[in-house]
Amino acid sequence: MEPASERTRLRRRAERGRYDRETVHAILDEALVCHVGFSVEGQPYVIPTTYARVGDLLYVHGAAASRMLRTLAGGVPVCVTVTLIDGLVLARSAFHHSMNYRSVVVLGTAIEVVDPDERRRALEAIVEHVVPGRAPDVRSPSDEELRATRVLCLALDEASAKVRTGPPLDAAADLGRRCWAGVIPLRLTAATPLADPDLAAGIAPSPEVVGYRR
Repeated sequence: MEPASERTRLRRRAERGRYDRETVHAILDEALVCHVGFSVEGQPYVIPTTYARVGDLLYVHGAAASRMLRTLAGGVPVCVTVTLIDGLVLARSAFHHSMNYRSVVVLGTAIEVVDPDERRRALEAIVEHVVPGRAPDVRSPSDEELRATRVLCLALDEASAKVRTGPPLDAAADLGRRCWAGVIPLRLTAATPLADPDLAAGIAPSPEVVGYRR
């Protein structure tokens, strides 16, 4: 990962910017969904999708006929973002309400993965990103499924993170206002797993399912 470029350097609230590999990787590894932004003949699109990070590469996949993947494979510029919401920041004034968050922006050009072995590793990594420990239990993609799937990778050469933590930043004149202020922490938690109605009798959920957490 390169140092902050002119395109990724934060200009507003620059003190919240993070450009180190560890911070960017940690946010990408925790989030489940990225939003992929691109333009087709002047019309912008932003599409949510799953992904996986492997080293300094970000992999996305989908149907071979997907307009998004077909367009990205053509070499158009792409912007990928992820966001984790850690809390609602309630201030004494409407103006200073905010959120505590961790986000990443990645800029670049995606490349289609054509090597069969890398394609399989990328698809396995996406399964593992969503549910760590799951890949060994499930059937690997068949040759027909691989032909129906397009895999792209995006280098994390131009990436930046932005992080907000802490309490509200009220103006001094508002501190005496009789209004509760503080942070409502938020986190993603898993509920009790729901078995497939067609699941054969006697199959219990595996540890990565029962103990799932981000």
